[in-house]
Amino acid sequence: MAATDEASVEHPLLAPNFLQRRLYQLQLAGTATEDHTLVCLPTGLGKTTVSLLVTARRLDEVGGKSLMLAPTKPLVQQHAEFYREALQIPDDEVVVFTGDVRPDDRAALWEDATVVMATPQVIENDLVGGRISLRDVTHITFDECHRATGDYAYNYIAERYHQDAADPLVTGMSASPGGDEEEILEVCENLGLREVEVMTEDDADVAEYTHDTEVEWKKIQLPDEVLEIRDGLNEVIADRLSKLKEIGVTKATSPDLSETQINKISAQLRQMMDNDQSAGFKGMSLLAEIRKLRTAVTYVETQSVEATRRYFERQKNAARASGASKASQRMVSEPKVREAIRKAESFDDIHPKYREARILLAQTLGIEDGERVIVFTESRDTAEALTEFLSNHFETRRFVGQGDKEGSDGMTQKQQQEVLEQFKAGEFEVLVSTSVAEEGLDVPEVDLVLFYEPVPTAIRSIQRKGRTGRQDEGRVVVLMAEDTRDEAYFWISRRKEKQMENELRKLKGVAADMEEQLDDSQQSLDAFAGGDGGDGSDEAAAESAASADGGTSADTQPGLQEFGASDNEAEGDGEDGGEKADDAAETAAQTTDAELAAAEPDEPDDGVVAAAEPQEEDTVEVVIDQREMDSSIPRDLSTREDVTTRLETLAVGDYVLSDRVAVERKSVSDFLDTLTGSDRSVFEQVRDMAGHYARPILVIEGDESLLGSRDIHPNAIRGALASLAVDFGVSVLRTEGEADTRDLLAVIATREQEKSGREVSVHGEKSKKTLSEQQEYVVSAIADIGPVTARSLLAHFGTVEEVMCANEDDLLEVDGVGQVTAERIREVIGSQYEP
Repeated sequence: MAATDEASVEHPLLAPNFLQRRLYQLQLAGTATEDHTLVCLPTGLGKTTVSLLVTARRLDEVGGKSLMLAPTKPLVQQHAEFYREALQIPDDEVVVFTGDVRPDDRAALWEDATVVMATPQVIENDLVGGRISLRDVTHITFDECHRATGDYAYNYIAERYHQDAADPLVTGMSASPGGDEEEILEVCENLGLREVEVMTEDDADVAEYTHDTEVEWKKIQLPDEVLEIRDGLNEVIADRLSKLKEIGVTKATSPDLSETQINKISAQLRQMMDNDQSAGFKGMSLLAEIRKLRTAVTYVETQSVEATRRYFERQKNAARASGASKASQRMVSEPKVREAIRKAESFDDIHPKYREARILLAQTLGIEDGERVIVFTESRDTAEALTEFLSNHFETRRFVGQGDKEGSDGMTQKQQQEVLEQFKAGEFEVLVSTSVAEEGLDVPEVDLVLFYEPVPTAIRSIQRKGRTGRQDEGRVVVLMAEDTRDEAYFWISRRKEKQMENELRKLKGVAADMEEQLDDSQQSLDAFAGGDGGDGSDEAAAESAASADGGTSADTQPGLQEFGASDNEAEGDGEDGGEKADDAAETAAQTTDAELAAAEPDEPDDGVVAAAEPQEEDTVEVVIDQREMDSSIPRDLSTREDVTTRLETLAVGDYVLSDRVAVERKSVSDFLDTLTGSDRSVFEQVRDMAGHYARPILVIEGDESLLGSRDIHPNAIRGALASLAVDFGVSVLRTEGEADTRDLLAVIATREQEKSGREVSVHGEKSKKTLSEQQEYVVSAIADIGPVTARSLLAHFGTVEEVMCANEDDLLEVDGVGQVTAERIREVIGSQYEP
């Protein structure tokens, strides 16, 4: 909803009367405009608006592009819609990058875009593939930045941004950046953030926009019939643990052992397997069965008997399937498990959690005249069973992730959007959701958030509670099965949540100390080669500290004067127009770059910011198969100054280093798997590679020995290696790990391209192709469209000649051919040759 004239934010790039002027948002934006900043703000209070304000200033004052990253496609689309409404730039200059957009089209769209909204995996793939450059990006936002841990794509993108951008500025946004100071510092270090700006509901400027959220928990007493099912399963777990005790990997036989203990047992068994001890393989099978049984106990204790029945049905189907594991078969044939299944199937009473949920919903929607309720649950089985149950009493819809599971269909992005639109429009009352609605999703204000079970992490608990209490007093109820892991999870969550709140409060007002810690850990961002991190950080720190001391006037808040508000301010009046795109992320499937063809990056337009052109003559090119993105090698190669990477879907090999050298990479485990039987053996793979490249290479990666690590006779392995070398002419090289493989690839590429003067060719130098392969080869070479699109074109038109004669409209009828690809094909085919 647009703000009133008296309370709007004015700026040359912002739509008039669109944003309500909130001082805390302007204060946060002022600091974030001066330096790389982590913005911590409770859910529903306009973190997206803060990013928008920074983007508007940077585009107006510096120029270039703005890039905003969000974890999921629905959230990316939501942000794009908000920015198109808020910014006074053409709608087609705000573009969306997800895996649904072809890589070739993204490369073209990037050049003309002013604001790009994207999922991180797509940007990661485009950077590795050389399709885009971050040189001209003057502001990047990492939404839900608490994800910037481990090997998540945010970390790689941040490193590349600080390295490549001429004038970088980073904003990280989260309602819950970490459980303690160490975790928050890790996020800051990974993203190159040097300032931390925290607003809590205790701040005066924020408090007027929030309402109390009553949190209450209701203990549920499980009936004896349910406890009997649980106890029977626990007896089997104890029996399997006693067998592991005999092997010598644990002393515990109680079924209540922790996940940490389980992981320790797993590590010991894996070590035994590496030493080819048969007891290790037997023990690992027992441990797999224990894990399945523990999952069943969790269903019984914390979900419902109906969800337990669904879980057991899947396990029985899995045990009957071809190639079923011994653990699955042993579990469903165990008499005590079979008895537990029988009791679950005969249980015909309403589960006490179902009964309590129905009472709470009737109270909220009936007696208290509420309009909407969200029920969160950890289990899709429970979400579906509970939706079915509640639909008998209320208008109820489920909301789950996109991935399909056995016996459970996922929801497409379109279906998710339709359900949310219906929920917003009041077409139904109750949304039963798994974790997909926790982060950021623009879910409307609700009267009750019901936790079907406690959440054991502070971040997720905070995100869930953020669905209520935005504009009116809200209510949060947590259902806990008494004397079960429900209670343990609840207290863990409470402790972590309080710990996070305390850490954030400690971080408030100590900007100088925080900056010093970040500088020490990042060495002033020297870890990001070439990134100076912006100007004026000392001044920004001083201003931030002044703001934290309680200053509220425009004169004391960094950057407030840049957003000229009218003289008659009405802070707190009206509704926040900036909440249309707040906080919306599903934690289900992460989008991936599924396209098969990769485009050569075009030269960037000359912009306001300019950086030195890369020295192409000093680099070698490595073409990488897209499926290799699961490893760190593509990302690491792309950050090397002496290597240029290109991402494609290769017909043969994992890496192409010249017109005669292609490399297939296998871990020791993968290599041995292919010898013992898989869908496509290593011999078939190297045969195809040798058919296209004169110098095929097989890299076997890992420091473990090939001989003795599996129950395979050493002579069988020696014979396989001899066949690869003698029969197929393949060079077999060993590396210790991914870093060693990366360096080996760079050395080979340098020898081939610089010392031998050879070019890179994804088609190789050999030509032993069938007629259809030759036809595909010819068509795939047109404008680098790739093999998959070539096959689509040939299937549609029938001959190479017809493809060449097709006009642009005819080309657009082919599956997988978009406007940009069609135009480029016609340009290559129809343009006059100029030598």
